[in-house]
Amino acid sequence: MLKMHGITKVYRTSDIQTTALNNINLEVNPGEFVAVMGPSGCGKSTLLNIIGMLDNPTKGDYFFNDENIASYDESKLCDIRKHNVSFIFQSFNLIDELSVFQNVELALLYHAIPSRERRERVEAVMDRVGIAHRAKHMPSQLSGGQQQRVAVARAVVGNQPLILADEPTGNLDSAHGQEVMEMLQKLNDEGTTIIMVTHSPSHADFAKRTVNLFDGSVVTQSRRVDQEVAEQASRAI
Repeated sequence: MLKMHGITKVYRTSDIQTTALNNINLEVNPGEFVAVMGPSGCGKSTLLNIIGMLDNPTKGDYFFNDENIASYDESKLCDIRKHNVSFIFQSFNLIDELSVFQNVELALLYHAIPSRERRERVEAVMDRVGIAHRAKHMPSQLSGGQQQRVAVARAVVGNQPLILADEPTGNLDSAHGQEVMEMLQKLNDEGTTIIMVTHSPSHADFAKRTVNLFDGSVVTQSRRVDQEVAEQASRAI
């Protein structure tokens, strides 16, 4: 799905130069669930912004579906992003003046989708994430966990193949955080590719692979050992 070679991001002001990412090499295949971890300020969000085409690298190559988009302007990136990427944020980013239904439907208004199909898709995805009974409620009437369910519904209603999640459980208690992670795992099991920034090792364990950043560089990568496979290997010894 995506390949990065030598991705570097440098921020410059008149007085200082800051290297946020330094020679990043990363490949994510369709259907993967990748967790990105590291201390604050290590470049996690910058990496996610470049993957999501919200920012351009200073240098390096970024291939998305075999197309090098590293130097594309915003209009080209916007068109690719609209059809391929959706986002889940730590702060939910719901619109207070819109109902749950309207917040989810908003993701479809940028596409030429008839109103009847929009309604059917929104109703289906709200039922899928367990918030159909809250369709007419406003965000202020929901718990944090319910608000994040709305955000997840908004992210998946467009059927984009890639979800980028930036600390999706950061504002939730442990129980609601667990619910959101189980939803993300289910979406991944159904074929959606997910790249998630997190500080939580337990939530990173939901991913199939963990990428660790430090000072803007990838320092380690590890794959999760499937428990069933591990038990079978243990019995075979």
